[in-house]
Amino acid sequence: MDIGKEHHHRVVINADGERLLSRRVLNGEAELLELIGEVLAISTDVLWAVDLNHGGAALLIGLLHNHDQPMACLTGLAVYRAAATYKGGEGKTDAKDAFVIADQARMRKDLGLLRPGDEIAVDLRTLTTRRLDVVFDRTRQINRLRAQLQEIFPALERSLELVNKGSVMLLTGYQTPAAIRRAGAKRIETWLKNRKVRGAAALAKTAVEAAQAQQTALPGEKLAAAMVARLAKGVMALDEEIAELDTLLEARFREHPHAEVIRGLPGMGPKLGADFIAATGGDMDAFGSADRLAGFAGLAPRPRDSGRVSGNLRRPKRYHRGLPRSMYLSAMVSTTTCPASKAYYQRKRAEGKGHKPALLALARRRLNVLWAMIREGQCYQGSPPVTGAA
Repeated sequence: MDIGKEHHHRVVINADGERLLSRRVLNGEAELLELIGEVLAISTDVLWAVDLNHGGAALLIGLLHNHDQPMACLTGLAVYRAAATYKGGEGKTDAKDAFVIADQARMRKDLGLLRPGDEIAVDLRTLTTRRLDVVFDRTRQINRLRAQLQEIFPALERSLELVNKGSVMLLTGYQTPAAIRRAGAKRIETWLKNRKVRGAAALAKTAVEAAQAQQTALPGEKLAAAMVARLAKGVMALDEEIAELDTLLEARFREHPHAEVIRGLPGMGPKLGADFIAATGGDMDAFGSADRLAGFAGLAPRPRDSGRVSGNLRRPKRYHRGLPRSMYLSAMVSTTTCPASKAYYQRKRAEGKGHKPALLALARRRLNVLWAMIREGQCYQGSPPVTGAA
């Protein structure tokens, strides 16, 4: 199946690679159910292959899962590279792509079966994806806020940490040097305290000092100040949405059967644990071994040897981008909270590794530990201290 938004193109081939059926089908429940029945009428021994495992393919995958049909997934990059070796070369059509997907699924024995996650894993994937989008939107909004404020009040832009809630709150009420001078430090401090801003006195003093340093009103200041206030309110709205998503995400994560085991690993909190379940589906049987999970996370280097060059290891190009992030951040936290992780990190640094390679090595080691914890259903237990003989 070559997946599209409105239509998919399906190609059915037999064990010899002969094309049996080829047509386009609408991405609707009735049409897809008819397609499934049509294919199963040819043979019940079928392997379904798609080039996308989310988005437009979600309805098809759900229907195939309900009919207990085995599914495999080839990435778009794999299909693109394989298509160049077929007749037609670089020519591209939906029918050709569907045939390449089917033929690759027929020949390749290294494709794992696609397993839709359970209800909690799917919910966590939705929440983590949305949270990441909102965090990116917040970063973009703060950058726009900085750029707009710098055009009318560069001294204040240099003085404020716009990642802090108090600084953004200040800009919703005061944006220009003249307005800050008229209000004065005491009034601004009271205004901030009424809005429960921490460090109100220091923030008010900083704003007044910046206003004293700029006595000139720049052209377009009035409209630009209104834009600054609007952008600041937008940042605060995004902060509220992130807080709401964090609450929903943590509550849903705690309902997962592996939640307590995952949280037991030092440095792995609810948000990073939710990222782990969202990336893996929470089912370790889908990977078969800790090494395959490490490959999926991009933490297992691949050899790049050629000729006289040997022992050249590089990070693979194909891996899940969210999973190494959660393992890397949790490893970073564990170096300050877990003696065993700290000792392993220091050992890697003593071997000559830099900070980032040492953290990646620690993340790989912790992934093996987490794999074993989930497999055994046991929480993390630190190694007991070794005492010398009396």
